[in-house]
Amino acid sequence: MIFKNRNQAAELLVEKLGQYKGERGVVIAIPKGGLPLGYILAKHLDYSLDVVLVKKIGHPVDREYALGSASLKGVVVGRHADVSPSYLEQETARLRKQLKSRDQLYHKDYPALPLKGKVVIITDDGIATGKTLLAAIDLIRIEQPSKIVVAVPMAPPSALPKIERLVDDVVCLQTPTNCHSVSQCYDDFQQVSDQTALELLEKARKLEIESHGN
Repeated sequence: MIFKNRNQAAELLVEKLGQYKGERGVVIAIPKGGLPLGYILAKHLDYSLDVVLVKKIGHPVDREYALGSASLKGVVVGRHADVSPSYLEQETARLRKQLKSRDQLYHKDYPALPLKGKVVIITDDGIATGKTLLAAIDLIRIEQPSKIVVAVPMAPPSALPKIERLVDDVVCLQTPTNCHSVSQCYDDFQQVSDQTALELLEKARKLEIESHGN
């Protein structure tokens, strides 16, 4: 199945997540591509919306090949005999500077939402290797949510078993074997700008205020 765009993928995910409506929950989107989906999920489930900040650690020869992912609090890296520990340390430090800047951008006016005791639904527009998502799961688990759910439109079959072992539930619409990148599963896969990402967060916060009256 090829999704028309991120909005259509999100609407299809909503249909699979009905059991979580009415819970005390937060949708956590992986920016920036996950925010259009996160906004729609949060709106339909009546959840708050926030982001988790992680960055891919690229191979020194091919930056598109993910060695792992870094967050402000942790690192997920596989075994790679051809990559030196010093490179990983330097790259992690460089990425964390960028993450601090992103954190200031997304949480400048609103602090990160507390997750303890809440149902947390992590979403993105798709999974490539799964390393970014694994880093996000590790980061979110520290906050002690009552349940962690991963909701994504697509993922390669090889990525799901490891994710399923770490969370309470996984909702994945398809596991194609012939998609080598997330973009191949969409007709429209336009990049999401910082402005659009921030607007979606602001819209979600306004909806929450209107819904709960505070």
